[in-house]
Amino acid sequence: MKKVFLSLAALALVFSVYSCRETTVKVDDTAETTTNDVEEAIENTGDAIEEAAEDTGDAIENAAEETEDAVEDATDGQ
Repeated sequence: MKKVFLSLAALALVFSVYSCRETTVKVDDTAETTTNDVEEAIENTGDAIEEAAEDTGDAIENAAEETEDAVEDATDGQ
């Protein structure tokens, strides 16, 4: 009876170790995928911020030019 009990305990230990290895591999794969997704999201966010900054700069330049033109037009009449 002792041998049967010890054999079952050893078998359970082998299965639990094997299961942990699979879980570790899955966790590593998930971590790598998550890291790649986060890096891509950061890159996309950076690109969006850069584009928004350029658009804002262009809008400011256009507004300044239009203001300058309006001031010139207003002062030409006087």
